[in-house]
Amino acid sequence: MARKKKDYTDVAKQLIDIVGKDNVVSLTHCETRLRFVVKNRKKIDDKAIQNLPDVKGVFYGSGQYQVIFGTGIVNDVYAAIDKLHEVNTIYGKDDAQGDDSDKDKANQSWGKRFMAMLSGIFIPIVPVIAATGLFLGLKSTFTNPQVLKLFGMVPSQIPANLLTVVSVLTDTVFSFLPALIVWSTFRYFKGTPIIGIVLGLMLVSPLLPNAYSVANGTAKAIKLFGVIPVIGAQGSVLTALVAGYIGAKSELFFRKHMPDVIEQIMTPFLTLLVTFAIMVLGVGPIVHWVENLLLAAVEGVIHIPYGIGGFLIGAAYPLMVVIGIHQMMIAIETSLLAATHLNPLITLEAMYGFANLGVALAIFLRAKSKSAKETSMSAMASQLFGVSEPTIFGVLIRYNLKPLMVTVLTSGIGAAVLSIFRVAANSYGLAVLPSYLMYIYNFRDLIIYTIVSILTVILAFVLTNAFAIPKEVLQPDKPKGVPVKEVKDDAVYSPVAGEAVSLKTVKDQVFSSGMMGKGIAIQPSGSGKISVYAPNDGKMSVVAKTGHAYSLKTPNGMEILIHLGIDTVSLKGEGFNTKVKIGQEVKAGQLLGTFDIDVIKKHQLDPTVMVIITNSKDYKNMSQLKLVKQRLVKKSSLFKRKLRIQLLLQQQIDFLY
Repeated sequence: MARKKKDYTDVAKQLIDIVGKDNVVSLTHCETRLRFVVKNRKKIDDKAIQNLPDVKGVFYGSGQYQVIFGTGIVNDVYAAIDKLHEVNTIYGKDDAQGDDSDKDKANQSWGKRFMAMLSGIFIPIVPVIAATGLFLGLKSTFTNPQVLKLFGMVPSQIPANLLTVVSVLTDTVFSFLPALIVWSTFRYFKGTPIIGIVLGLMLVSPLLPNAYSVANGTAKAIKLFGVIPVIGAQGSVLTALVAGYIGAKSELFFRKHMPDVIEQIMTPFLTLLVTFAIMVLGVGPIVHWVENLLLAAVEGVIHIPYGIGGFLIGAAYPLMVVIGIHQMMIAIETSLLAATHLNPLITLEAMYGFANLGVALAIFLRAKSKSAKETSMSAMASQLFGVSEPTIFGVLIRYNLKPLMVTVLTSGIGAAVLSIFRVAANSYGLAVLPSYLMYIYNFRDLIIYTIVSILTVILAFVLTNAFAIPKEVLQPDKPKGVPVKEVKDDAVYSPVAGEAVSLKTVKDQVFSSGMMGKGIAIQPSGSGKISVYAPNDGKMSVVAKTGHAYSLKTPNGMEILIHLGIDTVSLKGEGFNTKVKIGQEVKAGQLLGTFDIDVIKKHQLDPTVMVIITNSKDYKNMSQLKLVKQRLVKKSSLFKRKLRIQLLLQQQIDFLY
């Protein structure tokens, strides 16, 4: 029986609510994380996102706010967000709509914009290149004479037709890589992707002399007008990038200036004609020449004698991750793979993950702090499958820079050894445990890579134990939370009239699971407009523009969330009216606003009100915090102007939860 796929709709809604729908410029994802381009990073509550289910960590770099979920899960979360149609999801959608992001991008530094561009273009094609690498590895393994010998066979016994069919799996991506890059570039710059892929296919058309054949002397370039050399763009990543950029910008220009009556036909016609002509008539060959110089420079660094080049790359990569510029390496690795079908760069960079693992393991075993032990354990679990950010931001640089320096040193040493032996992967996109799959094509490289990676973990572990265990993790955790004596008289009063029910009964996983904190649910009584009152004295920290949620912090530090209905944010303020502002001081019983329960029911939504103590973890004993049900008094009451509610002791919060 097939396992039912988990529904991430609630997680998606909560995540977008925290990040801010109006704060999101665009959203993409890779194999492990969502990548938000946001207008204001400071508006995002990191802690709230980290408390969401399946979230392994968050960090901000390269102009992107990244939420780490891990492989598989991230695809489902992204799909759930895409279905909401609340933000610009540019990966997984061919018709990304324009927005006001150009102004926001202009306010970023050119470096951040460049990193974001490379990430947005190359991340969508990483999975297929990684898959091709695995196909190549399997082909090399099962056609290896030594492997075949185990089955009493020799390579000549493999049917030629079978090899031809297998070659479709191994060669297609690299043969048409420029087409994929042009397609992705069109998507990023908001052109029409189908025009991009046609343009890319033109660059690698079999009617043009193959670039590889011209390079090895088996074919000659076409001399256009007897002067201009014309060849295919096979293996040229930079040519594809330039063609994609020129093509997308040309298309946007033509669409803007073309009369509506002929725009549908003439815009694609002129885009393809102009861009192809520009690339053929000189730009393409020049760009390809520049790319070859850059690749030669990179390979020159990699192969600096005595492992020096490997050490420099291996030591620099962790620092590149910290400052968020490591995404640029994807473009270089893609060019290496396209040109040589090998990727020695990822081999050297990969030692960083193994070094991280050794450092985190040492801290986990030595830690007396429960929080440090939990953090390092979680970081190791993520690191094993290539998600390094929880380790580097949650462990390595959380206390001091010593653990990071150990990672830098040991990553450099491991990379230096691999550089000396000239080990190279045949793919990218795989790290730590999955990374071994990139070497199954070559038994020698697999053995060397395995030995060096294990030794890197051991060396990082030993050095961390000797020199880099932070003092903070050696100290037991101090008791957290508000002392019982300080909260024993605190009471949270129901903000609306109605019947209190267990939070577990709420039909919203975010609330019912307790991930937002402990609390209670209330089935509001009455019809029409329902008044919402302050459950305690405090300062308003959240007043949703849509009026569906409030949050306040009490003088004793209690953080109380009032959420009016389920999925009521979709009403966009219809039926809701607020009477307070963010930052305003309120008294228990003060009117916060109103909501029309009939409007909520008309839209077939659940009007249940949730009262959540979002910092429940700060309390040692939630039984000392009493949740109180309220009932409105009659309008004739002498107390209506002062308090407007009558307070009745209900049940303890831990009993109801």
